[in-house]
Amino acid sequence: MPEIRENGVALIMPFLPMDRLSRLTRRLAEEFPAVPALEIRRAAKAAWREKDAFQRDIQRQGEKVLAKVRRGEMKAIILGGRPYHIDPEINHGISSIVTSLGYAVLTEQSVAHLGEYKPLRVLDQWMFHTRIYSAAYLAGTIDGLELVQLNSFGCGLDAVVTDQTHDILKSYDKIYTLIKIDEISNTGAIKIRLRSLAAAVEERRRKAGRQSYTDAIRHKASAYKKVLFEKFMKKEYTILSPQMSPIHFEFLRHAFKACGYNFEILPSVDTGAVEEGLKYVNNDACYPSIIVTGQLIEAVKSGKYDTDKLACIISQTGGGCRASNYIGFIRKALADAGYPHIPVISLNASGLEKHPGFKMSLRFIRRALRAMVYGDLLNRLTLATRPYERTPGDVDNAHDYWRSIAADNIRHMSARKFSRNVQRMVAAFDAIPITDEKKPVVGVVGEILVKYHPTANNEIVKVLEEEGAEVKVPDLIDFLLYCAYNMNFKHEKLGRSKIFAHFGNIAISMMESARRRMRKTLEKSARFSAPSSIIEKAEAASEFLSIGNQTGEGWFLTGEMAELIREGADGIVCVQPFACLPNHIVGKGVIQPIRRKYPSANIVAIDYDPGASEVNQLNRIKLMLSLAKENAEQAG
Repeated sequence: MPEIRENGVALIMPFLPMDRLSRLTRRLAEEFPAVPALEIRRAAKAAWREKDAFQRDIQRQGEKVLAKVRRGEMKAIILGGRPYHIDPEINHGISSIVTSLGYAVLTEQSVAHLGEYKPLRVLDQWMFHTRIYSAAYLAGTIDGLELVQLNSFGCGLDAVVTDQTHDILKSYDKIYTLIKIDEISNTGAIKIRLRSLAAAVEERRRKAGRQSYTDAIRHKASAYKKVLFEKFMKKEYTILSPQMSPIHFEFLRHAFKACGYNFEILPSVDTGAVEEGLKYVNNDACYPSIIVTGQLIEAVKSGKYDTDKLACIISQTGGGCRASNYIGFIRKALADAGYPHIPVISLNASGLEKHPGFKMSLRFIRRALRAMVYGDLLNRLTLATRPYERTPGDVDNAHDYWRSIAADNIRHMSARKFSRNVQRMVAAFDAIPITDEKKPVVGVVGEILVKYHPTANNEIVKVLEEEGAEVKVPDLIDFLLYCAYNMNFKHEKLGRSKIFAHFGNIAISMMESARRRMRKTLEKSARFSAPSSIIEKAEAASEFLSIGNQTGEGWFLTGEMAELIREGADGIVCVQPFACLPNHIVGKGVIQPIRRKYPSANIVAIDYDPGASEVNQLNRIKLMLSLAKENAEQAG
């Protein structure tokens, strides 16, 4: 915002804890040191009381309306949506349309406290989601009460919430109505939808009769029960994992197998897998969720596996991103495809879900970290050498040779061999004859799956190399470091416990220890660069945005771009799915401030989705490359 920057306005945008008054008061005192602490405490306490009073007043009004609905004196519709949907400029006066049909209007906030909250198929990630789910359960149990959900095009986790709310209402034989509130002024379509709902409700009441419906809803819908991966399944079942990064996941496969799991990584996505994903995943979901779900469903339906002895696995970080709910998408898709009995294992380090037959043991973690280190190292060496090899094929041959050596070490976990392998691997790539030409260096950053998956990003590494560039793709282990590093901010700024941050720092220590030999060896190399620490990346990002931006790739994406520019990258491609809203903010949104600090920064943001034009993507990449080549020539 130029007006703020040019006029010297101090813009304060703190991340504040809103779950406890004492934490909020402490953080406000930190953000406003010039204000007396006593004054802050008094103001915060008064505001907190007013907030509670406001909430109680809303709930009392909701209870009054519901009492009349229960007695059959009126009908009501809960309008459940995001907090901003209460703005009449956004919702187009939908409440007036509802009342014109003879229904009272309730917000989910006014009645959610009266609804039951049961285990869900999805991960409940936001407070307004909790209110909508509870309100949906309430609407299911009261004759004369309906729920209409409002959302906006592609807005965050709405694809997750709409599916789950639909399932809740369907379990009570209630009608689910979804209205997308977007840039429209004609409310005709909204009126038609609501009139249709009112007509359908009246027809249902006429056929069933009030008493019979009331009797029916006494048998309340049962809570969702997930299928567990039991202990006996470990030996008998095949576990399918979607692909993300071929080089890293091939090593991870050996880590799983060494720990006794019959583990298979699915091949790169083809058109059929994407088509399967589009059949079973909400169209408002992001491209990665479509890809991973499509891969798994295609494999399950292929006939290659015994579906009675099959399980799926997916990672789950627990953050605010839709990635934490891929597991919910997969479970729904399996059920819709006729395989509800197949367990889906959550691969997480935070205890989100537990399965008796799968354990994140220290033995497994050590192997997985070694797999990550080998994948990052081999990726670094390959990308930095292949564009300059004198004899085509030398790098790929070396890559294949050392891949088998690394896989054997992951299986047997010899620390001495690991150290020797890293040194010999770097020396082997150092010895490959190369040309003395100077090529532009182009970094690839963005959403984690699109960044590493060759089909999701339309073979971007291959495209860039064929166009005459050297490609840099940051290490995969850095993303895990980012997740662990975030725990410190949550402790310091958002009131999470100290032990929470302590575990994060232990995780950072383990990961840095795992790649210490790799870093030291690369530092001694004349040709290759060593990875930076996560602290350095956080410092690079902090010049442009708060470390509190932790949804999606968050500040980490910005940090990678800033670091690549500092390291002399001639261009950067920022890749993300169109529906990945957080990454558009921390990716596209920071390009302008980055260019203010680094005027020669050459960054292009490209969306990748099932319907995206490859020609348009390629043209934009070539435009970025032409400038990158100019930058390389000037630097040379």
